[in-house]
Amino acid sequence: MAAMTEVSRAIGAAHLHPASSSCSPAPSSSSAATARANDDEKLRFIEEMTSNVDAVQQRVLAEILARNAATEYLANCGLDAATADRAAFRAKVPVVSYDALQPYIQRIVDGDRSPILSSHPVSEFLTSSGTSAGERKLMPTVADELERRQSLYSLLMPVMNLYVSGLEAKGLYFLFVKSETRTPGGLPARPVLTSYYKSDLFRNRTHDPYHNYTSPTAAILCADAFQSMYAQMLCGLCQRHEVLRVGAVFASGLLRAIRFLHLNWEQLADDIEAGTLTPRVTDASVREAVAAILRRPDPDLARFVRDECCNGDWAGIITRVWPNTKYLDVIVTGAMAQYIPTLRHYSGGLPMACTMYASSECYFGLNLRPLCDPSEVAYTIMPNMGYFEFLPVDSATGASVAAASASDLVELARVEAGREYELVITTYAGLNRYRVGDVLRVAGFHNAAPQFQFVRRKNVLLSIESDKTDEAELQRAVERAAALLRPHGAAVAEYTSQACTRTIPGHYVIYWELLATGSGGAGGVDKETLDNCCLEMEEALNTVYRQSRVADGSIGPLEIRVVRPGTFEELMDYAISRGASINQYKAPRCVTFPPIIELLDSRVVSSHFSPALPHWTPTRRSD
Repeated sequence: MAAMTEVSRAIGAAHLHPASSSCSPAPSSSSAATARANDDEKLRFIEEMTSNVDAVQQRVLAEILARNAATEYLANCGLDAATADRAAFRAKVPVVSYDALQPYIQRIVDGDRSPILSSHPVSEFLTSSGTSAGERKLMPTVADELERRQSLYSLLMPVMNLYVSGLEAKGLYFLFVKSETRTPGGLPARPVLTSYYKSDLFRNRTHDPYHNYTSPTAAILCADAFQSMYAQMLCGLCQRHEVLRVGAVFASGLLRAIRFLHLNWEQLADDIEAGTLTPRVTDASVREAVAAILRRPDPDLARFVRDECCNGDWAGIITRVWPNTKYLDVIVTGAMAQYIPTLRHYSGGLPMACTMYASSECYFGLNLRPLCDPSEVAYTIMPNMGYFEFLPVDSATGASVAAASASDLVELARVEAGREYELVITTYAGLNRYRVGDVLRVAGFHNAAPQFQFVRRKNVLLSIESDKTDEAELQRAVERAAALLRPHGAAVAEYTSQACTRTIPGHYVIYWELLATGSGGAGGVDKETLDNCCLEMEEALNTVYRQSRVADGSIGPLEIRVVRPGTFEELMDYAISRGASINQYKAPRCVTFPPIIELLDSRVVSSHFSPALPHWTPTRRSD
């Protein structure tokens, strides 16, 4: 039996001695008692689920198979209602990636309403940040999946209350919707958080002191990125003393908000001083919602904003402007880890809480030690959210089995501490043994439930926010851009890349070493051509990248840094000096090691940026 963990002890202590604070309602108040009772119920639920992992998993799979046994997909696998049990499922249902499901999904997209993947009607498609053939993957979902996700959200604050007391005041969260489309069959296709924010569960949520945001719902639901951010920032400033936590979904999103304040503080201060909202915000519902908060002129607050923002010192700006903030609520694992130093700079070293592990395909679990150091974040997968299996990753090569069979998979209750696995899921919505693409490491256990650290997204080379660019896609983009060099007698001899986050927003940096193929020499390539190479690369990248550039403004223009001839030989020499084999050396297609980046930057002879935005529309393109 698993030893009693730190969290179990904390949960037990919370039942005996609930956290209290001078900021909290009096312990005798009915609202406080109700909140404590709700927290206790949620914490007991966590203990029950994590103590009976295999039994819960067996029940979940039985429910999924009973529900979806009559679907076309499972029938094609040789299952039916009479034979659909755990043993038959493991023996007959293959492990698949998106490409194998795409023909089934496309039929649903086109309007086929027969039970293809799920016996329940598909209610919408959730667009994944992962891509297939350059377009977002479409994940079919069903109506009751939203309640399942909401049930995981409901566990977050009871856990947080074990570590931080007095959180009943407001949170400043920068939350946004993104563009959505309709499929030929008439169903919405949108990101999972856009789906949640537009749902009745979110819009008509009952008053909850733990989900009391400074941002009006109308501002969150505004599709115009500038108007939404402006309104949310203004409302956050007006309620600055009520804010106890500051957050966004991703670390990059919070940094983008700070950058927005940096660029727009003068206009924000003017609005606060005048007690009126700038005409640049035209959405009527947003104006009405902001007017309820910006009730009257506040020259003292306007003066404060100007004093804090005008001198150029932005260290600790979050705690200076919102002085009661106790922690930042942002994802800082995976690609977001690159933003941790900048967040520490702006926040004065506030704790960063990574509370939840989720994706478009499924919500997985939560962090039971939300205020731990970012390097120690581990998520406890809740066994009631779906059926989870794991594909072992080779410790030497970092690769998982390419053509996985049932015998390769390990059940949730049987993973081993210290091992790395690729996550495979089966969901109520009709994904069966689907490879999510996340590589996880077992860091330990809470009761019988494994706790996983996120290691990496499989095959991802570059990422600034929700974008994911793999090596093959980067290669195609370089080849497409390099075609512009041929008329000038030049080619790309070698290249590598980095995701540069020194500026906000971050951007892709591509290092090119050029080769002369004609008599003019590689130095004859003019600036305009190299600038256009940047744009040509962006046009070749996937729709998530292009949306981030065009609609969201979360990625800056792509940059090509041309390095002097011989730079990549120096790079090889450096790698060999550190123990690399000269026979096996290949130029890395992405670099993160600071000394290598410094070497490359010291050899740059010219820098070029994309001169325009790439093409992007919400509709899926066919080219």
